[in-house]
Formats: sequence, C-alpha cells, structure tokens
Amino acid sequence: MPIATITSKGQVTIPLEVRERLRLKAGDRIDFRIDAKGEVTLASKRVPFEEIQGMLRIRNQKAVSVREMDDAIARAVQQRWKRARRNAK
Repeated sequence: MPIATITSKGQVTIPLEVRERLRLKAGDRIDFRIDAKGEVTLASKRVPFEEIQGMLRIRNQKAVSVREMDDAIARAVQQRWKRARRNAK
C-alpha cells in the first residue's frame, strides 16, 4: 500500500502507483471523500470526453470547420486592431 507524508504546508505528493491507477496528470483535480467512519478516498474529477462530446453543438446548425474558425478569429483580431488604432488617434 502506497504511503505519503504531509509537508508543513499541508501538501502531499500522491504516490506514482496511485497517480497511474487514477490516470492523474499535472493540473487534474481530485475529489476527497470522507465517509461516516472517517475513511478518506480519492477520486479523479476528470470527465471522460465521451460524456461531454457534442455538448456545445446547437441543433440544426451546421458544424464549423477549423479553417472557418481560424478565419473568424483573424477577422475579429483585425477589427479589434482597427478600433484600437482609431481610438489611439
């Protein structure tokens, strides 16, 4: 069973065996659960991609390609730059 030590700042390094088992990576969030007996369990807070796939799509709206997104971003940057130049004069 893996063991970790708490630092003076209350930090703990999660042992490699546990990180691998939970598939934890830097930046992931974890959920600490405490039951009635005082036992603590860890759970990854990552949501599987399959659960959120298509979540932002609006029904009956054509999907936008990456090229179309890039073009829209470029237009918005150009417009913002032109506004900033006008306001600077």
